[in-house]
Amino acid sequence: MRNPRVAHRYAKALFDLALELNQLEAVKNDVDQLSSVKNAELNRILVSPVIKNSKKVTIFNAIFEKHIGVLTKSFFNLVFDKGREVVLPQIVESFNKQYRIYKGIEIINITTAEPITDSLKDDITRQFQEHPKFAGKTVTMESKVDPGIIGGFIVEMESELYDASIRHDLALIKKQFVENMYVSKIIAS
Repeated sequence: MRNPRVAHRYAKALFDLALELNQLEAVKNDVDQLSSVKNAELNRILVSPVIKNSKKVTIFNAIFEKHIGVLTKSFFNLVFDKGREVVLPQIVESFNKQYRIYKGIEIINITTAEPITDSLKDDITRQFQEHPKFAGKTVTMESKVDPGIIGGFIVEMESELYDASIRHDLALIKKQFVENMYVSKIIAS
């Protein structure tokens, strides 16, 4: 069972403790190490109700002990002791979000039909950085390719979406034809 509130509380506790002990960057690097591991078998082990927590801790420590600090290791051992290992991915995600807020980092995702060059990505990032909405923040651009949008682009920010894709425009045109807006305007005249 995934619970975003539980994940947020644990992430906040880790973030606050790391900040208090002046180990925020070290813990951030540890969390990045944890999130970089994409292993389906490990994920199944961590969420399995059949495997005992002590065994999960042993497996976790065998994999990460040499790669993460004492504070992070102790924190995640506590997560296992409390039986909250199911929300590990959400804890990592929530921690990263709190880190970005604290550091004033705004991530902007751009989706295009074809890969964009680094220089174009830098130009777009610079344009966003100069916008008053992002004053005092660091803007980072993440790009992905989705040929399904046909052309144009989609920009996603924390709470905003700007869809200037051909796929979106075609969907609007289709909606207009389905609603038959033009015929109803002629009949009303």
